[in-house]
Amino acid sequence: MAQDSFCPTAALTQLLARVAPEPGTKPAMKLVLAYSGGVDSEVLAYGLSRFAKAHPEYQYLLVHVHHGLSGNAGAWQAHCERRAHDYGLPIAVKSVTVASGARISLEAAAREARYDALLSELAPGDILLTAHHQDDQLETLLLALKRGLGPKGLAAMGEVQAFTPENLLLRPLLTCSRAQIEAFAKALGLEHIEDESNQDSRFDRNFLRNEVLPTLTARWPAFASTASRSAQLCAEQQALIDEEVSLRLPAMLMSVPYSRQPVLDLTLLAQEPKRWRPHLLRGFIEHSGFALPSAAQLADILAQLEAKADAQVAIRIKSMVLRRFQQSLYLDPVEVEPRCEQVLSGLSLDTLSQGASELSWPLDSHSKLVAKWGMTGPRLLLEGDEVTLRFGAPGALRCHPHGRDKGRELKKLWQEFAVPPWERGRIPLIFAGEHLVAAVGLWVDKRYLAAEGEGGWQFSLA
Repeated sequence: MAQDSFCPTAALTQLLARVAPEPGTKPAMKLVLAYSGGVDSEVLAYGLSRFAKAHPEYQYLLVHVHHGLSGNAGAWQAHCERRAHDYGLPIAVKSVTVASGARISLEAAAREARYDALLSELAPGDILLTAHHQDDQLETLLLALKRGLGPKGLAAMGEVQAFTPENLLLRPLLTCSRAQIEAFAKALGLEHIEDESNQDSRFDRNFLRNEVLPTLTARWPAFASTASRSAQLCAEQQALIDEEVSLRLPAMLMSVPYSRQPVLDLTLLAQEPKRWRPHLLRGFIEHSGFALPSAAQLADILAQLEAKADAQVAIRIKSMVLRRFQQSLYLDPVEVEPRCEQVLSGLSLDTLSQGASELSWPLDSHSKLVAKWGMTGPRLLLEGDEVTLRFGAPGALRCHPHGRDKGRELKKLWQEFAVPPWERGRIPLIFAGEHLVAAVGLWVDKRYLAAEGEGGWQFSLA
């Protein structure tokens, strides 16, 4: 794009034409701009204000994130609020706390806090706009090279990407250079802020921007443009890989009772050509909603999974833990909220006589135990003893599941019912006195099973 033809409104119009639904076919979407007040987002905010006047069918919002990392943050907020008023666009200011500490990247922590703040302003179907440009793309590409990333990382940023499963992220200025944007702002006299932290070359991106890129572009003026083409080629190669993974992966996924999402069949993974296994594993992790590990971490995961079948595998990376059980790979969040043991009161005929045939007790912030009175299916007949809910019990404890010819020790029952070891302490166990009478969702002890034609309590999780 020639400098004298640069127009942020036109760039936004062209990009939206590729992705926006026909007017009237869906509820009015909101265009949300990440607005720092720097020259890039200032130019895009100006372009958005011009676009808004011509397109009242959309809703609009500028979001300014107050990180609190600079003494000038208050002045920046005031600038953004003043300019939003001038543009005739609504603005939301989001104050965030940026994590800090040993081994925490301030850049990454600020970016994560910023994206969380932006996400809070997006409804399903809304579109997020950011003012990344061609020079940002080059910085991202060089950082990916530094980290040793493959095609997915080297693809860097796209003009159109998924921000969430329900929200697109558009970068209308991605094919424009920083020089074009600055020249446009100067020509129109657009006021913008200057973040003093941009001069701090201790941060990797600033080091590239201040120390490396001026030398590269002085020798090769088209360097940013040609590097963007390389990123696009990597994106096209990654798209082919993703397409093949999407064809192969579904056959390897299985639904199991003790996982909130499908697990990966490791027997089928081992039958794939070795070069495809990292891609399929990466696809499984991405499908499960977790951040992707590095290539070195993926190689380590595969090496551990290919160890002897009876070896215990539990690998923690960032927010996820990978575990192997019966030749399946499970993915779960690292933090699992403990469930509370408690007395189950109200399980008496008096409850029924008062018209309450359903009872419930909270287990944690996301689930509860429900008891319903019924006449069919495996159900407990409880009389006399105090009924308690517990989690975890000695493996030597015996129980006689309904439908079985004899009793078993609990440790054997866990194996027979294919309950993964890490889930056994979260299965609700119902005791009458000191007798284990039911494992919720699995069995009722035969000695406490209501007879045919006789009512009893049926337990489930909700």
